[in-house]
Amino acid sequence: MDSNILFALGLTLFAGLSTGIGSALAFFTNKTNNKFLSTALGFSAGVMVYVSFVEIFPQAHDLLTQSGTRAPEALTVLAFFAGIAIIYIIDMIIPNAENPHEMRSVEDIGNAREKQLKRMGVMMALAIGIHNFPEGMATFTSAMVSPDIAIPIAIAIAIHNIPEGIAVSVPIYYATGKRRKAFWLSFASGMAEPIGGLIGYFILLPFMSEFTLGLLMASVAGIMVFISVDELLPGAQKYGEHHFSIAGFVGGMGVMAISLLLL
Repeated sequence: MDSNILFALGLTLFAGLSTGIGSALAFFTNKTNNKFLSTALGFSAGVMVYVSFVEIFPQAHDLLTQSGTRAPEALTVLAFFAGIAIIYIIDMIIPNAENPHEMRSVEDIGNAREKQLKRMGVMMALAIGIHNFPEGMATFTSAMVSPDIAIPIAIAIAIHNIPEGIAVSVPIYYATGKRRKAFWLSFASGMAEPIGGLIGYFILLPFMSEFTLGLLMASVAGIMVFISVDELLPGAQKYGEHHFSIAGFVGGMGVMAISLLLL
């Protein structure tokens, strides 16, 4: 169990700290690479959608069936939509202007009024902490239940955290002129993901069973599908590269399918 927890924590840490990649990209370029971001976000969505429906949802059903509970099919479906409801409520609580799931380019952020930039960066860092709790739980729980599918999930979440790093660091940099301060704030916001995963897991640890894991996995599938259709695909489209986003989406599903066949 200890080695599994360390593995899960390592993957969640990797996914969360990819916000630092967004910071670095923002500091060393004056123009957003729209083709890259469209393809990468589409790829991430393809991985999440495919693995949610092909691997995680069936595993959740199997765990609930093995637990001996009544109506495992209905419980799996209910937990799936409960996961969607949780992440939807979180998104509704945070205003669009400060929501890290609202995609922005380097240029758009840089053109904002200077007096608004610092507050924007700080509020986005706090918002990312709230959003990263269920994402951290998704990565952590997947790693504990099925390490084979946790790695591509962590990579997909890491890719989608890159624009969040841009959203935090660029306003701080433009407001203060301090790259180091902007980078470390973005870096710290990424730490919310492994911390959220750990806290969530250990809160549930006393209640952990096949039944609990089944409900968690179904909820994780719902969370990842919602993130894909509410954030990643619209974000990829917003960068203005439709065909690259679709190519990335199909490519993500293809890579996930091949990797599962080879496991």
